[in-house]
Amino acid sequence: MRETLKDLYSTQLFQQLTERMQEVYPAFETERFMELIYNESWEHEEFKQRIRHVTMALTATLPSSYSEAVRILTQVAPHFRGVEYVFFPDYVEVNGMEDLKTSMEALAVFTHSSTAEFAVRPFIMKDQQWMLEQMMVWARTDDEHLRRLASEGARPRLPWAPQLPALIRDPRPVLPILEQLKEDSSLYVRKSVANHLNDISKDHPDLVLGIAADWYGKHPLTDWIVRHALRTLLRKGDIRALAIFGYEELEELEGLEVRDLRIKRPLIALGEDLEFSFHLVNETGNAIPLRIDYEIDYMKSSGKLAPKRYKCSHKTYSPGSWKVEKKQSFKPISTRRFYSGDHRLHIVVNGKRLASMDFMLEGAE
Repeated sequence: MRETLKDLYSTQLFQQLTERMQEVYPAFETERFMELIYNESWEHEEFKQRIRHVTMALTATLPSSYSEAVRILTQVAPHFRGVEYVFFPDYVEVNGMEDLKTSMEALAVFTHSSTAEFAVRPFIMKDQQWMLEQMMVWARTDDEHLRRLASEGARPRLPWAPQLPALIRDPRPVLPILEQLKEDSSLYVRKSVANHLNDISKDHPDLVLGIAADWYGKHPLTDWIVRHALRTLLRKGDIRALAIFGYEELEELEGLEVRDLRIKRPLIALGEDLEFSFHLVNETGNAIPLRIDYEIDYMKSSGKLAPKRYKCSHKTYSPGSWKVEKKQSFKPISTRRFYSGDHRLHIVVNGKRLASMDFMLEGAE
């Protein structure tokens, strides 16, 4: 069982790669390539460093002619698929900045094997207008991989990638691409459009709220995009985002309460679950669409509490009393550090906290 992404780079992977390289390019120097891979730096490098390491080994062992090297790689790449093969588009990023036509043709091939979403970004930073025109061409193709690349590659805050400062400041130049893709039949593409809009919402919430209000209710596939695009604003309880989906402000809903909030064990140990329940009581006399979330104030290393909100129940509640039960894991994970001490649980309905209770975590840092 692999422990990290960097361990995807095995001797077997390189053996398969070099065998395919020699089939296409008999002069390929396998021995030299392997020596360059397994040098003194390799064992100390993380995943992204190893991607570039492989790229530089290929650069040293392929023909010096960029177009000839790309011709070889575009024949080899379709035989491999997975995130570990992102060194194919990385080769273009490193070597192809001065040959846009060849590079775009190559990235259109390589994005199928892994993804070219990272490699396109230096090209966008170099010539944004030209690249967005190219990405619009991709957005209009029948190829879902290219349509996704048109959106994903231009995300202003794409994880694992350098930010695009110009599009953070002003995302409007990329909006025609997202408009083109707003009813895309591919979930792969729609997820990218939603994530792209969610990125923009962190810097320009009013712009995204305007797009969402204009798009919502026009097409089921677009509605899915809007709901996921507004997730950050919804988690923050943004009243305007909630209103798009029909969630009313609670000040206008007398007779709605959260009662009997209970935590099964107010003292839990690291690795256990926080189990809790409550009753949602609707005495308004009407069925009401409600977004119920729960929020945990986590203890931080500074001794202060920091909130994180989670989905609980998003549906229409008829008049009556409805019991809701949930649990939240406190198992150690790589993306969150837990600290022992007091924590707090909140039940949030349509963006407003209606009930809270303290609990304690032990056995953490």
